[in-house]
Amino acid sequence: MAQVNAIILRAAGINCDLETQYALELAGAAVKRVHINQMVDRPAMFGEYQILVIPGGFSYGDDVAAGRILANQIIHHLAGAIRKFIDAGKVVLGICNGFQALVKAGVLPGFDGGLEPVPQQQVTITYNDSGKFEDRWVYLDSGTDRCIFITPGRRIYLPIAHGEGKVVCKNESVLEKLKNEGHIAFRYVDKNGNCGGFPVNPNGSQDSIAGLTDKTGRVLGLMPHPERFIRHTQHPHWTRLNYECSDGRMIFENAVKYVQKNL
Repeated sequence: MAQVNAIILRAAGINCDLETQYALELAGAAVKRVHINQMVDRPAMFGEYQILVIPGGFSYGDDVAAGRILANQIIHHLAGAIRKFIDAGKVVLGICNGFQALVKAGVLPGFDGGLEPVPQQQVTITYNDSGKFEDRWVYLDSGTDRCIFITPGRRIYLPIAHGEGKVVCKNESVLEKLKNEGHIAFRYVDKNGNCGGFPVNPNGSQDSIAGLTDKTGRVLGLMPHPERFIRHTQHPHWTRLNYECSDGRMIFENAVKYVQKNL
């Protein structure tokens, strides 16, 4: 079986790169963590990998807005390389701060391809309705059957940790397009699969959106942290519930399996 190579993009303030590396390695990938400055100097490096992950944290202190400075670096220095990476059929995952950066760079939802020549941002991610940092576990239901990271019909349980996680659309027509064209990857739900207000929807996202995918289904961004639930012992009730699954690991395994099968 061919080796799957994954690259994790680092920057100042990114702090989930090691956990993400471990999750990818458990899924069977060979992983390298690379600082964004190295990628700017040698964007051809993208050609050596099949999976790109932008992990969580607080890139550049989230000055201006969460993920904005990292998004600007992507727009002005890496747009062509990342566009080529996606067009080659490869896989991109943005987690929390990485999701914020992908949205603000125009990669997601990617209606028009995003990135070039000037990204037209249709969606943003802003401050939680609670006005504070939210750190809790949430249930997610899949909103599409064409995202390669998702096992359709499986409800999953993941932790969140963010102060700016509210997904907001430019207008109602953008929201309808997200729904009608299968861009909503995950929604926040309760344990029975029902959408609701706080704390079921922990940040006030429109239509309870927790994650988005592009038109190819090979780019995923989500606010919850799958890399923080890759062993069943990380579940908050694993001893009393005899919980044996690790829902976050599924996302990484699905990505690796897709690459093994298609690239």
